[in-house]
Amino acid sequence: MRGLDGRIALITGGGNGIGRAIALRLAEEGASIAVLDIDPAGMGATAAAVRALGRRVECESGNVGDPAAVVRAVAALEQRLGPTDILVNNAGIVRLAAVLDTTNEDWREIMRINAEGMLNLCKAVVPGMVARKRGSVVNLSSWLGKAGRPYFGMYSATKAAVIMLTQALALEIASSGVRVNAVCPGLIEGTPMRVSAEEQSRKVGMAVAKDRVATIPMKRTGTPADVAKVVAFLASDEAAYMTGQAVNITGGMWQH
Repeated sequence: MRGLDGRIALITGGGNGIGRAIALRLAEEGASIAVLDIDPAGMGATAAAVRALGRRVECESGNVGDPAAVVRAVAALEQRLGPTDILVNNAGIVRLAAVLDTTNEDWREIMRINAEGMLNLCKAVVPGMVARKRGSVVNLSSWLGKAGRPYFGMYSATKAAVIMLTQALALEIASSGVRVNAVCPGLIEGTPMRVSAEEQSRKVGMAVAKDRVATIPMKRTGTPADVAKVVAFLASDEAAYMTGQAVNITGGMWQH
């Protein structure tokens, strides 16, 4: 595709897993990379990999659930790299519990990171895109944002919120030329979130990834690279007539 030459892409949670894969894919497509994460070691590894591709990269530490920290980080990154052309809201956490066992503390924390985090970044970055009349936002939702499943109630609620915010914002700013889309990954292995989900699944007696492969029509789990390819497409001019979409990346496990 190679359609992102000269663009600046900001990826939250870009220090590991899907976020790192997205950072590298966008760098391969020609973008300079800004990373916002709470993991200094992970950010350092991502930065080294991006530089090895010959692209500029800058990192800032900050929690996406903290509005003031987000404003500071975005300002610092844009001062060093330039205005953001592509925003990828990838940072997120997972909490598993039966709905009736959900604690208010866990509910507030997962909503603060997964839904409010996206909102915080959009508020910090998107007004500049609108003023420049160009830009693309890609939000990481999940197939579980489209289908409730036992013990994933909190997580599903946050990811459904991501889809609804994506659709509303897309319509609100469509005339500016700025596009807003989401991706909805299925069972993706090789990420810190998958490790956390597996540990929590065992505690509540749910099947882990290797036991669920048979339920996937393509008979394999996804990889971070599978997600990164779709994000790169949505971020590029190849998707110039797409906005407000929530694209499944599930190996056929979910089709709506």
